[in-house]
Amino acid sequence: MLENKVALITGAGRGIGREMALMMAAHGAKIVVNDPGVSLEGNDETAGPANEVVRDIKAAGGEAVADYGSVSDPAAAKAMVARAVDTFGKIDVVVNNAGILRDVIFHKMTEEDWDSVIKVHLYGSFYVSRAAAEHFRKQESGTFIHMTSTSGLVGNPGQANYSAAKMGIIGLSKSLALDMAKFNVRSNCISPFAWSRMIGSIPNTPDQEERLKGLRMLTPDKIAPVAVFLASDDSKEVNGQIFAVRGNEIFLMSQPRPLRSVHRSEGWTPETLRDHMLPTLKSSFIPLHMSRDVFSWTPV
Repeated sequence: MLENKVALITGAGRGIGREMALMMAAHGAKIVVNDPGVSLEGNDETAGPANEVVRDIKAAGGEAVADYGSVSDPAAAKAMVARAVDTFGKIDVVVNNAGILRDVIFHKMTEEDWDSVIKVHLYGSFYVSRAAAEHFRKQESGTFIHMTSTSGLVGNPGQANYSAAKMGIIGLSKSLALDMAKFNVRSNCISPFAWSRMIGSIPNTPDQEERLKGLRMLTPDKIAPVAVFLASDDSKEVNGQIFAVRGNEIFLMSQPRPLRSVHRSEGWTPETLRDHMLPTLKSSFIPLHMSRDVFSWTPV
C-alpha cells in the first residue's frame, strides 16, 4: 500500500513509533526513523533505539535511515525532513509520534514540566509539519498523521501539560487539513490505546489493577495498521478526522459542535442566565469523566 512512498516517523525507536515504522516499511515505504533515544522524561540521549529499528527494517529487505534530532528544536526538525529528501529524493508522509511525559498534579506542576512536554508534543508537531509542508505544497501531495490522546479528548488526572498539548495537536491537524486540502494534502489524528512506557508511568491505585490487566493486552502493533492506511492513497477521502484505536476496536471520535441553544430576544442578564439558561442546558452538560470512565469495558 505504500510502495514508493517516503515516511518520516518521529519517536520511532520504541513502542508505537517502532511498530509503525516496521509495518510501513513492510508495505513498501522508505523510512526515516527519528528518535533521539531519550528517557520517558526527555533525558539521556542514545542512538541505540533508532539504529536498531533501521537494522530490523534492512534485515527484512526494506530501506531506512536513522535520525537522532529532537523535534523540539526547529533546526533539527528541518534537518530530519531534509534527511528524507536527500536520502530518498522526496517526502510523502509525516507521522508526529514523538513524546515525553512529566506527569504531576496541577498545583505541583513546574514551568519546566509544562514547557518540556508542550515543546516536544505541540511545538514538535508544528516544527516537523512546517518543514514538510513546503515539500508537500510543491509536489501537491502528502499526508500528516498526528498522535493525540484521550487524556486531552476526555481527560486524565495529573496530565495538564500532556492533555493541553494533545488537544493543541487536534487544532493543528484540523488547520493543516483546511489550509492544505487544495494541495491534495491530508491531516488526521490517531488517539492510541497501547501499553507502553508512557502508559505504564501513569500512577494507579490498587483498585485499578484489574483494568490494567486489560490495558496490558493492548500491544503497540495494533496501532500500526491504521497508520499504514492513513498514509496510503486509499485514504484519500479521509481528512481532518480523529480515530481512537483500542485493541481491535476503532472509534471515530467526535469533534466540538453545538449541543443545545437558548435565546432571549431582549438579551441576557446574570439573573436570566441563572434562571433560564442554566436549567435549560444543564441536562446536556458534559460529565467530568476521565478516559477510563468513557472506555470502561475490557478491550476487545
